[in-house]
Amino acid sequence: MNKLFGRDFVRFFVLILVQVLVLDHINLHGYANPSLYIYFILLLPFEIPGFLLLLLAFLIGFGVDSFSNSIGLHTFATVLIAYLRPWVIRLAGPPAEYEGNLKPGIADMGFRWFFAYSMVLVLAHQLVLYTLESFRLAEIGSILLKTLTGSILTLALIVVVEYLFMRKR
Repeated sequence: MNKLFGRDFVRFFVLILVQVLVLDHINLHGYANPSLYIYFILLLPFEIPGFLLLLLAFLIGFGVDSFSNSIGLHTFATVLIAYLRPWVIRLAGPPAEYEGNLKPGIADMGFRWFFAYSMVLVLAHQLVLYTLESFRLAEIGSILLKTLTGSILTLALIVVVEYLFMRKR
């Protein structure tokens, strides 16, 4: 358990650093900005208590907001996907039985399950983030385009990172 906690602890800080030092500076023609830091929320164990899930989502969102001067946008979006996560897990089809240390990753759940689960949460995150950033429904076309391109780039990056660092079962 301590080994897993240590791995999640390191992942928390590494993802914040990668997001603020590298990914926040990637902006493809103003329409695509990857949000890899939400990968932390996606990979938390199934049996994590709800209050801890929301607290960790708040902390990682606040960490990104602190360095990117976005005044709560990332915090709100990450807490929202943490709140939606249990329903998305049930929607994607939860595992038949929870084994010890089972995480919602490709190694444990398979590509199809992980992709569906990640896609829903990434789309929700990006839609909320860009809607709050714009805060004008008159720009709905721009919001939807940014949501789509940002989601595709984020999801592709999450899948690549998952394959690079997934543990063998």
